[in-house]
Amino acid sequence: MPAATYPALRLRRTRAAPWSRAMVAETSLSPSDLIWPLFIAEGGGVEEPIASLPGVSRWSVDLIAARAKEARALGIPCIALFPNTPQGLRSEDAREALNPDNLICRAVKAAKDAAPEVGVLTDVALDPYTSHGHDGIVDPFGYVLNDETSAVLADQALVQADAGADIIAPSDMMDGRVGAIRGALEEAGHVNVQIMAYAAKYASAFYGPFRDAVGSRGLLKGDKKTYQMDPANALEALREVALDLAEGADTVMVKPGLPYLDIVRRVKERFEVPVFAYQVSGEYAMIEAAAAAGAGDRDALVLETLMAFKRAGCAGVLTYHAPLAARLLASR
Repeated sequence: MPAATYPALRLRRTRAAPWSRAMVAETSLSPSDLIWPLFIAEGGGVEEPIASLPGVSRWSVDLIAARAKEARALGIPCIALFPNTPQGLRSEDAREALNPDNLICRAVKAAKDAAPEVGVLTDVALDPYTSHGHDGIVDPFGYVLNDETSAVLADQALVQADAGADIIAPSDMMDGRVGAIRGALEEAGHVNVQIMAYAAKYASAFYGPFRDAVGSRGLLKGDKKTYQMDPANALEALREVALDLAEGADTVMVKPGLPYLDIVRRVKERFEVPVFAYQVSGEYAMIEAAAAAGAGDRDALVLETLMAFKRAGCAGVLTYHAPLAARLLASR
């Protein structure tokens, strides 16, 4: 057959061998792209499995220290801590959030003592501390008050920075809270503490298992649609990101993850800043359910979804699959 009838360019040539596929890969994934969220419980030697998050547990402070060492050994550069505050310490005004000896502060100190090379990210929001399950202070009608909440969040951020947090991550979606937190950190001398703003956090149906993990699901009165974003909106996400960056955020986050990859891409292209995504609890649970049902191979599903985040433009991903993914990547 004449050579002219063959394609001039065969795209399969560079796919033919593993070495060639590796050489021309456009996107890379490594353990350094991962942030590992961890849940904290009171007590000692405690590991409490979370039923709606199979394979994920709450850990007491002493075992959080061990998880920090595990992250270091796996090459995971950062852990994110979330407390399950005992019900007796939750209140309308979330005052436990400002206790310098609260669960999150003790966990931060333990993690930094155990593995100082591993970054610690802390969540700034009031829902783990309120008796009503909302992220802020509410008025008599149940509406979350913006400015009053922002003032408390700034104080909460200071308590966590004093404990040794490396990254403050406000997840509350109050207007102006990044500026309030940045001003408070600067005034207190915490000039090198980063702010990773949950800049585009949507009012999503994917958060259920997380609320189980931090003990807030049964407490929540109403919903969070007056402060978290409408899933229908994309341009609004760009406005939110612009405001948070102008107020002093170092990095920004999109949450949830896979259902909002279009937002990740638009934020990355518009602002050219480090963008992170949170592969949230519902996303994790779906992968686990699919694997348990035999609908897909867990390892392959995990790595493919994480690669999707990187391909969309993420600098990194918060994922409960972080230790599994790190081990899989190390074995390649």
